[in-house]
Amino acid sequence: MKIYHHIDEFEPLEYAVATTGTFDGVHVGHRTILNKLTETAKNNKGESVLFTFHPHPRMVLQPDLDLSLINSLEEKAELLKECGLDHLIIHPFTKEFSRTSSLEFVRNILVKSIGVKKLVIGYDHHFGRNREGSFEHLKEFGPVYGFDVEEIPAQDVNEVKVSSTKIRKALLEGEIKIANDYLTRPYRLTGFVVKGDQLGRKINFPTANIKLDDEKKLIPKDGAYAVQVRIDNGKDLKIGMCNIGYRPTVKGKTKTIEVHLLDFKEEIYGSKLTLFFADRLRNEIKFNSLEELKSQLKKDEVKCRSILA
Repeated sequence: MKIYHHIDEFEPLEYAVATTGTFDGVHVGHRTILNKLTETAKNNKGESVLFTFHPHPRMVLQPDLDLSLINSLEEKAELLKECGLDHLIIHPFTKEFSRTSSLEFVRNILVKSIGVKKLVIGYDHHFGRNREGSFEHLKEFGPVYGFDVEEIPAQDVNEVKVSSTKIRKALLEGEIKIANDYLTRPYRLTGFVVKGDQLGRKINFPTANIKLDDEKKLIPKDGAYAVQVRIDNGKDLKIGMCNIGYRPTVKGKTKTIEVHLLDFKEEIYGSKLTLFFADRLRNEIKFNSLEELKSQLKKDEVKCRSILA
């Protein structure tokens, strides 16, 4: 898959089969569209193209919304590559770009810049200034500019019953298994190990404190989770217990993400960790003492090993 960070970097194709959208999460609904896209491109001896944006349009148009994302840009690109996409165009989204009319978008970007011959879109997809563009617009533009348009049927989308909004809601409520079902894979966070207070060592549960590599990445609800962990780019996954929250037992003042790796004793400061969330263990609890906390962590470990067995 080739990646472009501006439409100007892209050379029009002889036969482009394209789609457009934010695709945050690259969830099972998105994959319905992408499967159709790549299949259509293959059947017509063309090339598949996704035109997407960065940052997310709602971050530009609704800055007070404080939107968090399911995927970092790096994650999204990796997932799209796995879907068999040929070309990924990540165009800068600005307020100026948001004023592009649906006609300008079709004529200048899809037709002139990409060379679209077939357009595959999700049910009820809208685009262009004030989301004025629709399937009906595209059906009108198609004969004029020489492309066909195919809309994924409503029943195919409704069967999936999933959206990026639903996934964000599930994660914020700690419903990891629901989010994972929608995503068809474990939700993940990636960051680097930084120095912490090292209080976990006092109770034989040392933790690696994680500083996320993307500040816009959505953090699941505070609590304890069973996770699998990739260290740097290693192939083997470790197992561990992740805690997200303010550590009320030790009067923590800032939110932290920390993970205790089971059956692992190496120093990993500065390493890049990717946490794959399997299930939620419990809410974050304020204990009366470190001994009570230690007792609970032993119970968490048993539950964690059972989940990840």
